Amino acid sequence: MFVPTDTLVPLTEAIQNFSKVTRLVDEAGIAVISKDNKPCYIVLGFEDYDEVQAIRAARRQKIEALAEQLIADNLEAFQELAK
Repeated sequence: MFVPTDTLVPLTEAIQNFSKVTRLVDEAGIAVISKDNKPCYIVLGFEDYDEVQAIRAARRQKIEALAEQLIADNLEAFQELAK
């Protein structure tokens, strides 16, 4: 995953200066907080969070539909294995 360095904030700095984190979110749309020199947390605006949640829900629905189709296509084999 590509993380723009201008949005990266070390955890200790984020704790000490959270207003910097919120300013980054306001300006860049995202702030990435690093822990032990690795990206660890993402802070984003609430509108973007709603969009992420919608994408996750759509992905979950697609996976459930594919699982149901897989079961329907292979029901006879599953029933045989269940014996």
